[in-house]
Amino acid sequence: MNNKTLDYYNKNAETFVSGTVSVDFKQTQDKFLNRLKQGDSILDFGCGSGRDTKYFLKSGFLVDAIDGSRELCKIAGEYTGLEVKQMLFQELDSIEKYDGIWACSSILHLPKTELKLVLRKMGTALKENGIIYTSFKYGEFEGERNGRYFTDFTMEMFTEFIQDVDNLKLEEYWITGDVRPGRGEEKWLNLILQKN
Repeated sequence: MNNKTLDYYNKNAETFVSGTVSVDFKQTQDKFLNRLKQGDSILDFGCGSGRDTKYFLKSGFLVDAIDGSRELCKIAGEYTGLEVKQMLFQELDSIEKYDGIWACSSILHLPKTELKLVLRKMGTALKENGIIYTSFKYGEFEGERNGRYFTDFTMEMFTEFIQDVDNLKLEEYWITGDVRPGRGEEKWLNLILQKN
């Protein structure tokens, strides 16, 4: 993730959190959790406000939460009661540690070259048959937008992109509107990937 994107989150952490922390994301969270069993271990990969980490903890899962932004780590740590580790996506080096990885609107900040490498690392960090939930803005744009770097995908583009990430396969996808107030016209590509 480039420094400009991290700077954005460090400077705007409070505003970002207040816009996302209380959004009702239960439907998608449950879709992910239904593929796991209680007590399974989850990595919240780019946890932002800590909203999802808190929900997973309350639902009886073991959670590790990380974020690249120092400020978001502080806020999410206070909100969830967990120690949230500050690290970049590229620094993930776990091997067969997690049953599920939750990367909700997080790895979309990586350029495609880095994204492919990070997806492979996510596959390595999963136990056998582990799953990933991730989401991207729906479209074909790649570059800077509103002070942050974004990689958007259509379904066709992502299907092609994931083909040579040999330790993951696409299980399911669906398209949703943005759940934040006033943002409903923005479309999101939601994906469930499984470790091969």
